[in-house]
Amino acid sequence: MLSPVEFVDFYAQVGAKKSANSAGRLFLAAILAGFLIASGAVAASTASYGLENASVARVVSGLLFPFGLIMVIITGAELFTGNCMITISMLEKKASLAGMIRNLVIVYLGNFAGSLLLAAAVAYSGTFSNDAMAAYAIRTAANKCAIPFGRAVVLGILCNVLVCAGVMCSLCGKDLPGRAVGAFVPVSFFVIGGFEHCVANMYYIPAGLLAASVSGGVQGVDLSTLNLTGFLSNMIPVTIGNIIGGCGFGALIWAAQKPAKT
Repeated sequence: MLSPVEFVDFYAQVGAKKSANSAGRLFLAAILAGFLIASGAVAASTASYGLENASVARVVSGLLFPFGLIMVIITGAELFTGNCMITISMLEKKASLAGMIRNLVIVYLGNFAGSLLLAAAVAYSGTFSNDAMAAYAIRTAANKCAIPFGRAVVLGILCNVLVCAGVMCSLCGKDLPGRAVGAFVPVSFFVIGGFEHCVANMYYIPAGLLAASVSGGVQGVDLSTLNLTGFLSNMIPVTIGNIIGGCGFGALIWAAQKPAKT
């Protein structure tokens, strides 16, 4: 595997290519990443919606959701949260701030398109005709929309520290099993910990909205926040937190390992 020092050199080149890639290629690769992360969310939801014990449900979700990130890394797709580590390239003077912002904006929009596409396909396929599945999707989305702003920012920071740690551990691997295990463990931790990932929420909240429109809601669940305003009240702070966590993680790894190279 690559050492942390070697990783800094390696990712500086990777991030430089990401920031210079064409808008069309970035957007298409980002659609794929959004779809793959949403696929992990679908698998996690389908496996855990019938479990009454919340701890068991989180563990099951934590064992399944990380395969979405593994597929993103193996396919070379573009994920907003992982790309926050382009800060390494910027600090190594291989990429500019403008190039990094351009990448993140395009990839964010592509991730949303891919996640929304799968949410719509799942709803159209009749998945939410299952009352229990619809109730789980609605409850998950409503709970996310009700998270206070400050708490959502902190949960977003914690999430993306672990996601970027997963990306780093995966890219340090030199074979498929190493890359898969490297991505799996940190992402599993963030899911079990209940942290907030903006790209995953691009699936979870629209899926809940669509399930509510199909089923008419769930008795005992407050749906007052489950709307476009509630969606934005989650996405904005979680995205801010993800940016802080991801950029901060990249800067920390660079600062910790850069002196060892000189």
